[in-house]
Amino acid sequence: MNGSHYTADLTGCNLQRLIMHEALMAFVLEQVQWSGLHAVAHQSHIFANPNTELENTANGGVTLTVLLAESHICIHTWPELLGVTLDVYVCNFSADNSKKAEQLFELLVNWFEPTDSQKNSLQRGTCLKMTEY
Repeated sequence: MNGSHYTADLTGCNLQRLIMHEALMAFVLEQVQWSGLHAVAHQSHIFANPNTELENTANGGVTLTVLLAESHICIHTWPELLGVTLDVYVCNFSADNSKKAEQLFELLVNWFEPTDSQKNSLQRGTCLKMTEY
């Protein structure tokens, strides 16, 4: 299955953006809709704060997943490290969703306001061929 996979490791992120879990989920779902992709389910898990020295941080990080009709988005935040890992994958079975995914990916990266980012993109499934049954 042909698909586009975008990943980022973000550092120096805005602490408030890392701990506002409900706002993050709302933003992600809004941007998915704006992009023209289709959310079919979503789930998040909030972790306890492992670093009690952080001020104004009642919660630790969050793992957030949005299942798309086209594939998925996964976000993992680490407030104690001001870090995020981000993963956006879409398949291109019925249409080329690459541009939609790339735009969505950039919006999500920018939302965290990182001071540094390592971004990667990968075309997946290029060796797989559709067969007739």
